[in-house]
Amino acid sequence: MTPDTPTAATRPTLVTGGTGKTGRRVAERLSLRGLRPRTGSRTGTPPFDWNAPATWDAALDGMGSVYLSYYPDLAFPGAADTVGAFCRTAVAAGVRRIVLLSGIGEEGARAAEDQLKASGAEWTVVRSNWFDQNFSECFFLPPVLAGELAVPAADTVAPFVDADDVADVAVAALTDPAHTGRTYELSGPRLLSFADIADELSKATGRTITYRPVTVEEYRTVLKDAGQDQTYADVFAVFLDGRNAHLVDGVQQVLGRAPRDFTDFARETAATGVWTP
Repeated sequence: MTPDTPTAATRPTLVTGGTGKTGRRVAERLSLRGLRPRTGSRTGTPPFDWNAPATWDAALDGMGSVYLSYYPDLAFPGAADTVGAFCRTAVAAGVRRIVLLSGIGEEGARAAEDQLKASGAEWTVVRSNWFDQNFSECFFLPPVLAGELAVPAADTVAPFVDADDVADVAVAALTDPAHTGRTYELSGPRLLSFADIADELSKATGRTITYRPVTVEEYRTVLKDAGQDQTYADVFAVFLDGRNAHLVDGVQQVLGRAPRDFTDFARETAATGVWTP
């Protein structure tokens, strides 16, 4: 090997879901470090599509590491098998390190984690739950604009976490081998119910935003009317059964600081105008 030959550790990172909530933030942080991330998306160059394995080789060419964020979610049927096939393809292509965005308390996510660990890659697992940004960049934005969150959550509380914290942890895992073979569970600093979220959003926006608990079947109708995948009703039913009603300290472990609070997220996001109808 000549001095100018790149090693697996110095080659660029493929950021799957590179235009999504965490992927976009991971790519931005890697770019600021001069680490030349490649955006893995259907609109990327070259294009990357989870449903088209023929696109994987070109996207992985020359990459030394991968930030693996599976779409639509690791809880969806078939996700673990797809992740396993991708990880094996990545290792065969010379990828050395893979950081997987996983889910706390998800059986499907654990199966995907097992596939990663069996692939031969140097791995790190980053588990999270609900993102704060689900209310500003994702499926909960239209309900917030409409003034009502209809969710099959009853009075369950969850450990909402900020996507910026997730990205900071992921980048640490991608750039520091000390995190190899570790699993980190991330949450915000407090548990919140959807009623709490509605109250926080109301305070931040100066508008009245309410929470209406619905059944899973009623939520299927909500999703259908919004033109969204009704499978999310089943996924949410799992996420919101109380299994994740506890705080974890992964942000503090990796970054040495407290996680960002939802109040701060809501105040700063409201100032952007994204919640102004």
